[in-house]
Amino acid sequence: MNRKNILAIIAMFGLGFAIFAWELRNTNIRALVKSILSLNLGWLFVAFLSIIVSYFFESLVVKVLLKNRLDRQLSPWEYFRIPLIQALFNAITPFSSGGQPAQLVALMQSKVEPGKASSVLLMKFIVYQTMVMVNFIIALFIGFEHIAQSYSGLSVLIVGGFVIHVVTISVLLMIMYYYKFTKRAAIVIMKPIKWFAKTNGEKWELKLLEKIDTFYAESIILKKEPIKVVKAAVLTFFQLIFYYLVVYFVLLALHVEHVNLIKVLVLQIMIVMIVSIFPIPGGSGGAEYSFKSLFSGYLPLQSSLVLGMFLWRFITYFFGMFLGLIGVVKRPKVIDFMEK
Repeated sequence: MNRKNILAIIAMFGLGFAIFAWELRNTNIRALVKSILSLNLGWLFVAFLSIIVSYFFESLVVKVLLKNRLDRQLSPWEYFRIPLIQALFNAITPFSSGGQPAQLVALMQSKVEPGKASSVLLMKFIVYQTMVMVNFIIALFIGFEHIAQSYSGLSVLIVGGFVIHVVTISVLLMIMYYYKFTKRAAIVIMKPIKWFAKTNGEKWELKLLEKIDTFYAESIILKKEPIKVVKAAVLTFFQLIFYYLVVYFVLLALHVEHVNLIKVLVLQIMIVMIVSIFPIPGGSGGAEYSFKSLFSGYLPLQSSLVLGMFLWRFITYFFGMFLGLIGVVKRPKVIDFMEK
């Protein structure tokens, strides 16, 4: 890791500490300590296990997509470290933009050729975005009316996150099925941008067109392997479910009674949508605000609400960063592809 990444990690831990310090300003510390001491450690363990299982399913997605593309068999750790490294670099970069390049480097460290690695990661990204959308649409049918009525302010943010995902998937599909039209449209869109950004405009346009060409080439491979895509989609569905379940197990650890599993899953899916529109790494601030707004009904005491928010955030965000650091340090014992 370079110095910039280390500083980003320190900054995100610092920001997380500042957010929780701010939340504690109106919290009864004695009540908070009492809530901590009364935690159901069994359910808390299950919450940690749930996020680890989520990473495990994501590693299986990588394994399925890499099948028949490798000259050597990767070890279980080589597959498992990919989602961990993605979790770390997603957490420290705006809009989770650092996860893809970091995964590419990690696969190259396992002697996966850059072209094959890029293809697999692109397929993985498409499948993930699609399954997030599928889960969100299901959640809309189940509980959006309740959220719109009870949390009208958040409904705007949820719709904003939904629009971002729709635009992302629409652009990808446009490239896949209307390649020439999309490329011409990109050139037209870049004209005013080049006019305003005269120094870097041309460079940005070339980079954009190169990305479109690369994605189109990889999408041809994607369309030729439908069985792999279906398997990856099923595994991604389970990956997301176990991620969503973390908050359910945290509520059980806090002794919240009569928790409706489906409603909790719907609320967690909405949080994922809200966080996606915040440019700050990890959606910091937006994630905590969303949790407080959506789960205050389950945790009416301020001390329990702050503790629940901390546990959920630590397991789904900071814990992934810790595991990602292990993934970065514990490199596979093979000759680095770039050193051959």
